[in-house]
Amino acid sequence: MSAEDLERYESEIELGLYREYRDVVGLFSYVVETERRFYLTNDVDVAVRHDGGEVWFEVRMADAWVWDMYRQARFVKNVRVLTFKDVNVEELAKPDLRVPDDA
Repeated sequence: MSAEDLERYESEIELGLYREYRDVVGLFSYVVETERRFYLTNDVDVAVRHDGGEVWFEVRMADAWVWDMYRQARFVKNVRVLTFKDVNVEELAKPDLRVPDDA
């Protein structure tokens, strides 16, 4: 397999992953970004931990979707991340609910 073939293969996988993300993002309330992964979830808890002089984060999520092009199954029941790096949690904006017209 040439470098060009590998690059084309990875581009196709990443495009498929983006399409999957676009299809599922509306099902979730939060985006969680760690140094290694990007998650969509409806349930997230971030706890700051102290051990000696070190500060680290324990992130727990339930029923999450993982942005990882090398995983076969991106939906995971429970996730636990331990990290010394920053953790970013954002609540996704939900479109306003619209009442259907009576037309």
